[in-house]
Amino acid sequence: MKHIKKIAVLTSGGDAPGMNAAIRAVVRTAAFYNIEVIGIKRGYKGAIEKDFVGLKPRDVGNIIQRGGTVLFTARSQEFKTPQGQEIAAKNLKDEGIDALVVIGGDGSMHGAAALERHNIKAVGIPATIDNDIWGTEISLGVDTCLNTIISAVDKLRDTALSHERIFVIEVMGNSSGYLAIEAAISAGAESVIIPEVECSFTEISDRIKRGYNKGKKSHIIIVSEGAAKANNVAENIIKETGMEVRITVLGHVQRGGSPTVSDRNLGTRLGYEAVNALVKGNNGVMVGVDKSEIKYTALQEVKTYTQVDMKMYKAIQNILSK
Repeated sequence: MKHIKKIAVLTSGGDAPGMNAAIRAVVRTAAFYNIEVIGIKRGYKGAIEKDFVGLKPRDVGNIIQRGGTVLFTARSQEFKTPQGQEIAAKNLKDEGIDALVVIGGDGSMHGAAALERHNIKAVGIPATIDNDIWGTEISLGVDTCLNTIISAVDKLRDTALSHERIFVIEVMGNSSGYLAIEAAISAGAESVIIPEVECSFTEISDRIKRGYNKGKKSHIIIVSEGAAKANNVAENIIKETGMEVRITVLGHVQRGGSPTVSDRNLGTRLGYEAVNALVKGNNGVMVGVDKSEIKYTALQEVKTYTQVDMKMYKAIQNILSK
């Protein structure tokens, strides 16, 4: 195996808290092996445009606590084409880059797999707040995102109780209800709507009526953006119950903020393991975790995947309704 002398690192797709911890770990682990590191700004777009910057250990100091990504991120339509992938691969080879670490979601992993086909060694690190990626039980940004959601729901509960109102809170999760389920459990929500289960507004409305008849003073409904929109949920609940409903769409605030201890540690661990994988010649994989152990998944096998435990979903329906 050819000795690795220079690697590159990029962040791609949606930003996620913990990305900077991973970048920092990649750079400092590489320095331990005397490997030079190039940062690629704005993801695959930067690879096509040669937006490269050298990264040394001091360059990544004081970033572990920062949200977002210091390398910036962007989506590139050009990179989705064979021509764009060929340009990116050529630019990396011309720069003398032996291998690449990609931090992002399933689309980013597909991009890394494409570069592998152009003889660019690549290792992926899962970073997506939706936690909807095959090959890891948890991805970067999830824990911070959930804590952000819980903080918001707790505050909204105060207003809901004060005014004895129904609140519909829309959270991220286009194809997975993971965030909604976890948030509903932790925040003590009364109803949850997820993409994996067909929604019954009549059932939710009946639950609301039963609750108010028993003396409940508020009702929190958490909905995944991929299951329904908050406005639509509110309109149906108003029609069924005749009660006042308020909506809150948390939106991109869920992506931001200083990463939690869990995300800082996860980013550090995965960044370290990604470089070690490359040094050992174990490329073409995404580095994830399974029951706290490091797990390698072939890049071509990575896909969007729902992590919702349907047994837990059914169980919490009984808890939420009381």
